[in-house]
Amino acid sequence: QVKLVESGGGWVQPGGTLKLSCAYSGFSFTQGVMSWHRQAPGKEREWIALIDGPGERTSYQDFVRGRFTISKDDSENKIHLQMNNLKPEDTALYSCRRVDVDDDYWGQGTQVTVST
Repeated sequence: QVKLVESGGGWVQPGGTLKLSCAYSGFSFTQGVMSWHRQAPGKEREWIALIDGPGERTSYQDFVRGRFTISKDDSENKIHLQMNNLKPEDTALYSCRRVDVDDDYWGQGTQVTVST
């Protein structure tokens, strides 16, 4: 059974950093992609970054490129999202997603709040 569990969210001041983690189980992440998404109150969910199974390809939305970094840790069965120079507009519920030929799974999300 596929399971995705996010952690690492919290409150941080503008300019601060957070590292989100998504622990996965029920599959071996050697193919397909995993991605991070976020949804702010009153807004649609949006894609932020993705990484492929071999870890050779990453992609980012323009509004996070240079500030956020997606990575994978095969030894811990996790993907991470390092978030630097956070801005108030980064406040949202952050979720991870697993997509493969026959898979499309989401975690429950972790809240990130950026404010003074």
